Amino acid sequence: MEANPSLLDTVGVGDLVLLDPLSEESLLQNLKERFQHQEIYTYIGNVVISVNPYAPLPIYSPQVVEEYRNCNFFAVKPHIYAIADDAYRSLRDGDRDQCVLITGESGAGKTEASKQVMSYVAAVCGKGEQVNQVKEQLLKSNPVLEAFGNAKTIRNDNSSRFGKYMDVEFDFKGEPLGGVITNYLLEKSRVVRPVRGERNFHIFYQLLAGGSDQLLRELKLERDCKRYGYLGREDPRLPGVDDAANFRAIQAAMRVIGFSAAEERALLEVTAVVLKLGNVQLGGQFQASGMESCGLQDTRAVQEICQLIGLEDSVLERALCFRTVEAKREKVVTALSIAQGCYGRDALAKNIYGRLFDWLVNRINQSIKVNSSEQKKVMGVLDIYGFEIFKDNSFEQFVINYCNEKLQQGFILLTLKEEQEEYVREGIQWTPVDFFDNSIICNLIEDSARGFLALLDEECLRPGPVTDQTVLAKLNQRFAQHEHYESRETQSARRIMDASLPSTCFRIHHYAGKVTYNVSEFVEKNNDLLFRDLSQAMWKAQHPLLRSLFPEGDPQKASLRRPPTAGSQFKASVTTLMKNLYAKNPNYIRCIKPNDNKVPGEFTDVLVQMQVRYLGLLENVRVRRAGYAYRQAYDPCLQRYKMLCKQTWPHWKGGARAGVEALLASLPVPPTELAYGHTKIFIRTPRTLFDLEDRRRQRISELAALIQAAYRGWRCRTQYQLMRKSQIVISAWFRGHAQKNRYVQMKRSALLIQAYARGWKSRRLLRELKHDRRCHQASATISAYWKGYKSRRLLRELKQERRCHQASATISAYWKGYKSRRLLRELKQERRCHQASATISAYWKGYKTRKEYKKYFRSGASIRLANFIYRRLLQKFFVGLRTGLPPLAVSDRSWPAAPYKFLANTNEELKKIFYCWKCKKYRDQLTPQRKAQLQDKLCASELFKGKKTLYAKSIQQPFQGEYLGLQKNPKYKALQAAAKGKLVLADTVQKVNRANGKMVPRLLLLTKEHVILADPKAAQPKTVVSLSDIRSVSVTRFSDGFFVLHLSEISTVGTKGDFLLVSDHLIELVTKLHQTMLESTAKALDLKVADEFSTQLNKSSVAIRVVETTKKEGAAPVCKKKGSQRMEVLVH
Repeated sequence: MEANPSLLDTVGVGDLVLLDPLSEESLLQNLKERFQHQEIYTYIGNVVISVNPYAPLPIYSPQVVEEYRNCNFFAVKPHIYAIADDAYRSLRDGDRDQCVLITGESGAGKTEASKQVMSYVAAVCGKGEQVNQVKEQLLKSNPVLEAFGNAKTIRNDNSSRFGKYMDVEFDFKGEPLGGVITNYLLEKSRVVRPVRGERNFHIFYQLLAGGSDQLLRELKLERDCKRYGYLGREDPRLPGVDDAANFRAIQAAMRVIGFSAAEERALLEVTAVVLKLGNVQLGGQFQASGMESCGLQDTRAVQEICQLIGLEDSVLERALCFRTVEAKREKVVTALSIAQGCYGRDALAKNIYGRLFDWLVNRINQSIKVNSSEQKKVMGVLDIYGFEIFKDNSFEQFVINYCNEKLQQGFILLTLKEEQEEYVREGIQWTPVDFFDNSIICNLIEDSARGFLALLDEECLRPGPVTDQTVLAKLNQRFAQHEHYESRETQSARRIMDASLPSTCFRIHHYAGKVTYNVSEFVEKNNDLLFRDLSQAMWKAQHPLLRSLFPEGDPQKASLRRPPTAGSQFKASVTTLMKNLYAKNPNYIRCIKPNDNKVPGEFTDVLVQMQVRYLGLLENVRVRRAGYAYRQAYDPCLQRYKMLCKQTWPHWKGGARAGVEALLASLPVPPTELAYGHTKIFIRTPRTLFDLEDRRRQRISELAALIQAAYRGWRCRTQYQLMRKSQIVISAWFRGHAQKNRYVQMKRSALLIQAYARGWKSRRLLRELKHDRRCHQASATISAYWKGYKSRRLLRELKQERRCHQASATISAYWKGYKSRRLLRELKQERRCHQASATISAYWKGYKTRKEYKKYFRSGASIRLANFIYRRLLQKFFVGLRTGLPPLAVSDRSWPAAPYKFLANTNEELKKIFYCWKCKKYRDQLTPQRKAQLQDKLCASELFKGKKTLYAKSIQQPFQGEYLGLQKNPKYKALQAAAKGKLVLADTVQKVNRANGKMVPRLLLLTKEHVILADPKAAQPKTVVSLSDIRSVSVTRFSDGFFVLHLSEISTVGTKGDFLLVSDHLIELVTKLHQTMLESTAKALDLKVADEFSTQLNKSSVAIRVVETTKKEGAAPVCKKKGSQRMEVLVH
C-alpha cells in the first residue's frame, strides 16, 4: 500500500491497510468515525469502500472533478473519482482494458456509484459534437433502464432488480465511441407478485402518472393504480419522487438515444398489455363431461388487450384456458384448472416483460454500439446485486449469492496476483498468504457433473412428477457429506439439533456467512416455462414488437426442444462475465448501507458489521497487508522524511535510494521492518510508519520554531534598517524644504519691491500724459464750437433762400394744374360725344342689315357654327398630339393633359389605347421563352403578391426550372429515366425528419405527372407522388422556404403522412406545381398561407406552429419537436 499526506492526515485512517491494530471492531470504528465526519470513501489499497450518506454532499462539483483529474490515485483524499480517473488513465495511456466492479446489497448506493463513475469519465474525456452525442447517449441509457429494471423495495426506493454490465469503448485518444450493455437475471417475479411495502417496476407508475389523457385512452389505461391487480392496493406515491416528471424525462432520454416515435409507442403498448394481464380474472366452470376447468369471469380486460395487440379475442381466451399437448404425433387439447390458468397468465406476463426488457437493452445497444473496425479500448462497469440474506431466501437469492461467490473468488485471486507481481517486480521475496478459498463453494453450486445447478436441471428434465421435496431429497443424498451444505436430514445424520432450519429448507455456508434457502418454487423458477399455446397466440398478434418477442410461436419454426433452464442460462452468463473480467484490469468499489431507515447520519454497527463480513473486507485488508503493509517510491519517501536525518536535510546530493537508506539507518527502525525494492521502500507494519509520522510531526514543529525565530530576527532587522533609512530621507527632505521656503520668501519680497517702484513711475507718467491730453482736448473743443456756430449761421441763410424759391415754384405749379384740368374736361366731353354718335350709327347700320338679310339667314346656323368650332378644336388637339406623343417605353405611363375640359374622357381613353398599343408592340418583340417566363412571373404574382414576404425578393430572380444539371451529369441517368422527358423542375430541397425535426437533403423532380423525391448520394428515386394525390400546399407568410406537401389519405404514400420540405426556390417551385396541376388535372392548387396548420404524420395529426425569430441572412428554418403532437418551426 502506498501512502501519502492526504491519506495520513485525514479523519481516522484513509486507507484500512494502515489501520493498527487490525480487527473487525477497529475497522468498524474507523468507518463510523469517517462517516460521522461525512468522509464516506475509504481505501483498501486501490479498492474504494463507499458508505451511502442518504443525503447529497458537495463533493461532486466540476471543481472536484478538476481536482481529481490526472492526479495520483493516492495523492488526494479517498474518492470515487480517484478510482475512476485511475482506471481511465490506465486505459488511455497504458492501453490496458479496465473494468469497475461495484458490489453491495440493495440500498448501499451501487446505482449512484455507477452514475458517478460514468459522469466522471464523461467529464474528463474528449470534447466535440460527435463525442458529446455518444456521451449523452451512454448517460441517458441509465434512466431508461432504471425505469424498466428498478423498483422500490423495503431497503431501497430505487433498487436495481437486475444486474448490469456496460462495456464503454474508446478510441486511441481516449474519446468514447460507444458501448454494449449486458443485463443479468431480471426479477420477473416482481411483475406478478407485489410485496407488501414495496412497489412494482417504476415504469408502470410513471406511465400512469405522466402519460397524457389521450395516451392513456389509446392504451386503454386509467390513472388510478389501485385498479390494476399487479400494482397492489397500497399508496403508490414515494416521498420526494415525481413519477410524472420522471416519465417525461424517460421520453426525452429515449429520443436522445434514438428511439423513433413508433418504437416508443410500441414499447408503451406492450407495457400496458402487461398491466392489463393482471386484471384478467379466471373463475371455475364445469365442462359437459363434468370436469372442472377455468374460464374468463370478465372479458373486458381480454378485449382491451386484443385491441392493443391486434388479436382476436377468442385466440387469447383459448390460450389462457386451454393447453395443447403433443403425444406421439397427436395433439390433445386439455382444459386448464384455475391454478394452471393463473400460472399461465402470470407466466405470460413475466415472459412478456422479461423479453421486453431484453429487447430494450438490445435496442439501446443498437444506438450506442461501435460500427467502426478500428482497434478499441474498453472500460467495463459492473453494477450487480450484492450478497443477500433475507428472512425467506428463494431461487433468486441463490443465484445472486452464487454470482457473488464467483466475484469474491476472482477478487481474492486477482488481488493476490497483483500483490505477487509487485513483489516479484521489486525483487522482494513473496510470502504465501493463508486465506479462505471459496472454490469449494463455487464447485458445490456450478460443477457440471455433481453441482447443485446440474442436479436441479436433471430434476427439471426428468420425466414423471417433480416437486420441490424430491429436489430437496436429491440434494440431501448428493451433498450429505459436504461440509458447506446442511439440511434437517443431514443434521439428523450428524446428530445435530437445529430448530432454526425448517424441513423445507437447506443451508449453504457461503464465504460471507450461512444462508438458509427455502426450496419452494425452485423447480418452477428454474424451468421458467411458458405454454406453447400462449407463445403461438402472441406470435399471431398484429403488433410488430410483441410478435418479434415470441419467435418460437411461429408454427413453421416450431421445435419440441426444451428451452434452457434459468439456472443454466445464468451460469453461462456468469462464466462469460468472469472471463471478461479476467481479461481486464479490475477496479473495485464496495458499497455499504449504514442503516435500514435511509436516514442521513445514522450508523448501525450490527448492520454494517454484517455487510463487512459479506464483502470480505477484513480478509481483503489482510491480503493487502501480507508481507509489507506500506510501500512508496524512494523519491517521494525521501522528500517526505528527509528532515529526520542531518545527512539528508536540507538537500541530499546522491540517489534517492541511497538517501532513503541513510535516512532509515539513522533512525531506530529494526532492519526486519524494512525491505528495499528496485524502485520502492517496503515497511512491514503500520506501527513503524506511524512512528515515522510522529517523528516527522515533531521535527516539523522544531523546524517551524526555528524558522519562526529566524523570521522574527530578519523581520526586526529589516524593520530597523527601514526606519533608519526613512529617518535619513525625512531629514534630507526637511532641510531641502526649509531652504526652498526661504528662497521663495526672498524672491517674493524682491518682486514686491520691484512692483511698487514700477507702479510709482507708471502713475507719475500717467499724470503727465493726462495733463497733456486735457490741454489738447480743450483746444479741440473750442475750435469745434466756433466751427459749429459758423455752420449753423450759414445753414439758416440757405434755408431762408430755399423757402422763398419753393413758394414761387408751388404757386406756378398750382396755376399750371388748374389750366391742365380745365383743358382735360373739355377734351373728354368732346370724345364722349364722338363715341356716342359712332355707336348710334353702328347700331342703326346693324339694324338695317339684319332687317335686309333676315329673310336669307337659315335657322340651324348656330348649331353648324358650334360644330364647326368643335371640329376645329378637335383638329387642333389631334394635330398637337402628333407632335407631343410620350416615348414608346412600356414603363413610361406619362400622357399630355387635355387642353379643354370636354376632352378629359376622350384624353383618358386615348391614353389607355396608346398604352395597350405600346404593350402589344412590346409583346410582339418578345421571344417565346421570354414570354413564358413572364407568364410564370404573372402566375406567381397572383399566388403570392401581398401574402408572402419572400415574393418581393423573387421578382428579380429568373425562373430556371432545372438546377441540377441532369443532362450534364451521368450520375442522374436513373432520374432522367424516371422523368420520362416530362421534366418541369429539378432542384435540391431539405426534407424534415418527422420524428426529431432534423433535415436531410433530397432531390425533387417535378414532371407533368409526378413529384419525385430522390436520395442525392444514390441518385435513385425514393418516393414518387402522383399530382392527383396532392391535396394542398401550406407555406408561411415570412421570408423562408418552408412548405408542407399535404397528401390525400388514399394515396400510396399517404399512410406515412405529409412531407415537410425546405426549398431555396419556393416561389418558383409552388408556381410550377400550380401550373402543372392546372394543366394535367384541370384542378388549381389549394395554396394556404398561414402561421399555424395541421399535418398528418403516421396516421396522427401534428400541429405545426411557425415562429419568426431574429433575422439572419441565409439562415434555414429550424424544426423542433415539442412532444409527439406538436412541432415548432423557427424562421428568419
